[in-house]
Amino acid sequence: MELRQLSYFKAVAEELHFGRAAARVRIAQPALSNHVMALEKELGCALFIRSTRRVELTRAGETFYDRCVRILSEVDLTTELTRAAGGSRMRQIKIGTVYPATIGMLPTFLAKIARKFPDVKIHIAAGNTGEIIRNLESGQINLGFIRPVENIGALRFFSIASERYYLAVGHGNPLAERDEITIDDLSDQKLIAFSRQNLSFSERYFQEKFEAYDLVKNIAYSCDDTWSLVSLVSAGLGIGFVPEWTRELPNRAFELKKVRGIDFRIGLGVAWNREDPTAARDDIVDIARSLARPGR
Repeated sequence: MELRQLSYFKAVAEELHFGRAAARVRIAQPALSNHVMALEKELGCALFIRSTRRVELTRAGETFYDRCVRILSEVDLTTELTRAAGGSRMRQIKIGTVYPATIGMLPTFLAKIARKFPDVKIHIAAGNTGEIIRNLESGQINLGFIRPVENIGALRFFSIASERYYLAVGHGNPLAERDEITIDDLSDQKLIAFSRQNLSFSERYFQEKFEAYDLVKNIAYSCDDTWSLVSLVSAGLGIGFVPEWTRELPNRAFELKKVRGIDFRIGLGVAWNREDPTAARDDIVDIARSLARPGR
């Protein structure tokens, strides 16, 4: 079993498409298929369910994928450790981010890295906090911008910001002209709320508020992400609570308003794996610390 076979398998497992995977690893699709079939023959079991319409991982494939990610991450980590011990400079930084929550600070962070390490390649991967933590633990990324969590395991974390939630109100809504809004003023408004399978702390807070003030019946739309929510608000279809990073959005068609009776903040911080020699270097961490906002 060769490392390149593991890399080819990983590409197919993540793309679930042989053509896209072949383009990703830059080999011909027939050659990629041959490598995967050789790997399956060596393991004695099928890793993929192939059909004319889709490619899926088998149960054995899912197990192999988890181990494959760890093996390849360990190889990358060993390479970085060796380079660090030999005094070599880092070649690539992989950053996970809960974008677009970092829309106001990520460009500054990347610009500072580029100035200090002009030859380093930077890769950005967007995801939710849980995904970023798992990728930090497996070594797939070096640094992560995440929301605070109760248990971060063996990772290290520091807070860089705390942002308030505001009411997003379309320009055409009468509430946009109000200097003061109370939660009772929402009783005649159509609300837009988040509706996810697993509610976050912020979503639970607003759900409880809506229930306490008999506003659940006012929820006309629900969505999975902030982009969708502000799009609905901008279209004049309702109002909804959003984090203050939305103030940074260009050409926004809504106002952010404080609501008396609503006082909720959400944190944002940086996490890294203490065993990762790239992310643990003081200069990279110091650059991230420099983003901390006063009074966070």
